[in-house]
Amino acid sequence: MGSADSPTKTQANEDENYNILCHAHEQFSNGEYDRCLELMQQLESTEESSGSILRHNRAVVHYYKSGCTEHAALLKELEELDPDPSPSLSSTEGLSLKHSGSGATVARYNKSVIYYHRHMYATALEKLAPLVNRLDALEKHMAALTATLQLQLLLATNQLNRAEAFLDYLQRKLNFVSSVPSISSNSGASPSVDETATTTAQTSSTVATPATSPDSAMAPAVRLGGDVSGTLQLLQLLTHVLNRKPVVVPEDGTPQFAALKAHQYYIMKDFQMAAKQLMRINNDCSQSGVMTQLSTCIANNMGVIHLRVRHYALAAKFFQNALTFDKQLASNLRQSTLQTMSSARSCEILYNLGISMLHLRRPKEAFQCFLVPVKLYHSNPRLWFRMAEACIMEHEEKLLVEERESLNDVASSAATSFAFGSSSKSYGAQSAAVPEPTLEFAALCLRSALTLTLHYKTSFHIAPSQEEMLDERPHWRQVQDNNFCNPSKPISLESLENMLAAIYAAYSFVSLRLGDHVTALEMADELLKTDRLSDAHKLLGHMYAGEALMYMDKPADARDHLEPTFVSTLNAFDFETRDWQVKSLDAAQQVVRYNLAVAMTLQNDFKAAKSLLISLTHSIVTAKALSLRRYIDAKLSSGIGTGAANTLKS
Repeated sequence: MGSADSPTKTQANEDENYNILCHAHEQFSNGEYDRCLELMQQLESTEESSGSILRHNRAVVHYYKSGCTEHAALLKELEELDPDPSPSLSSTEGLSLKHSGSGATVARYNKSVIYYHRHMYATALEKLAPLVNRLDALEKHMAALTATLQLQLLLATNQLNRAEAFLDYLQRKLNFVSSVPSISSNSGASPSVDETATTTAQTSSTVATPATSPDSAMAPAVRLGGDVSGTLQLLQLLTHVLNRKPVVVPEDGTPQFAALKAHQYYIMKDFQMAAKQLMRINNDCSQSGVMTQLSTCIANNMGVIHLRVRHYALAAKFFQNALTFDKQLASNLRQSTLQTMSSARSCEILYNLGISMLHLRRPKEAFQCFLVPVKLYHSNPRLWFRMAEACIMEHEEKLLVEERESLNDVASSAATSFAFGSSSKSYGAQSAAVPEPTLEFAALCLRSALTLTLHYKTSFHIAPSQEEMLDERPHWRQVQDNNFCNPSKPISLESLENMLAAIYAAYSFVSLRLGDHVTALEMADELLKTDRLSDAHKLLGHMYAGEALMYMDKPADARDHLEPTFVSTLNAFDFETRDWQVKSLDAAQQVVRYNLAVAMTLQNDFKAAKSLLISLTHSIVTAKALSLRRYIDAKLSSGIGTGAANTLKS
């Protein structure tokens, strides 16, 4: 909470009121809230100009008297003290900034603090904007409090570039912060963390440093804030670390700086040192008995480290521990303090746990984990895509179970059981709006992910080069961040394009499964047009397009997508490093040849198809190739050629 100026003696006839106010300040500092309220009652007859300040002070005292739990009542009182200005007015009109300690100024700051603790960061930024716009007009301590909260809000919303520009503004214009010591160039700059979307490990909420709460105080006779300069120093270092700047993080023995050091190790990809640093913090806190929100932070960060090095079972265990700590800490948020409310991180932890469950091939649990964060981060296309992945994985596992139970299926179904394709299985008329791990809901998720990703791609901001930045330094408000995937860090253009390709591929696959062959072909064609398309996605694009065309009775067009010659131009490394069945170019080549044989069969070109099938020896297609050969032999022996395409698709 913020405070206005400490009581200042201005006129001789105000001595008595001044003494009463100082006495009230003393009683408040000692926790004697009832006595403090009695003294404020004596000031009721004070001049009108101080009425709003007294009203604000009473609201703050009542808040502290309740054990800092009745923040809803405090917020209501603050809204009445500082109503939002009319939309027709500018952001600074209607707000008294001439006297930085006015009740309206402090009320607006305190409102922003409450919204910050409630995780309503956009609202907090909006409420705080008039104060930030006139930061140089505020009293120094009030300006420092406002700057600290603004920086925290920018970091909380992953506006990392803007936070760095705002920090530079504080340093150059207001002299609030000094420059931090940087690592010598001889020691090398810290390498950046891979942000590609080819694996799910990078989509999690990255390591989180324990949040520092904005200073709290009563106004105007009381100021309970801690060391604002110390908080600003920590936020300054955190900003530089998150922006991968080579800075020296001091070891002062506090868990906040120790956790920041662990975060720096993580960004430098020194995962072993990051884990050791976190374990050291955990041991120190265990001995001192301080195991509150820091326990949640450490468990989550350990999970992120193990997720990054592909220890998925260990990562899931740490995330589950973090959830347990978080539930203990915030068991009853309605009766919790603001600090406790701000430390609740269940949404972010469940997001991370869901990704771990996907890697462990436990799609039901992953889907249930994603249902919670998607309510808060509904504009995150990557989260919608992960939900679709869980739906697809759950559906495919069900199909595998059904396939094992029906090993003696009719051979005629082999021709359309592609290695990557879909069977002509009919699905129930379940509503796509029902949040269940079904293909219908997967299609809805992918539609949302595609719409959001295409929108973000059109508004993607390309950061200027260092030379351009030196020539003309933009105002910090003009700096933009591509923070489209909260709670993950800002996304790069390459990651955005990789995610778009993955969405097109998944959308085409789901459409094939649901029998929507037109949409499947459209998505496959869009996939093949994507910039920076990986070789694995290029293979999928041709396979899905070919299958869709065969279902649309266009086998001749399908053969154009299934010529095996294009496979030889692909990069083997792109197949070997993925978590899927096609682990080599040879496997990819044989999958394409098998599907080409299917297209030939649909064209009644049985001999050419049979000659192709003879060369298929890879385990990924041998069973399907054998079934198709038996089908062709049966057709050839019976002399049936006409109408074969319709027979194959029955």
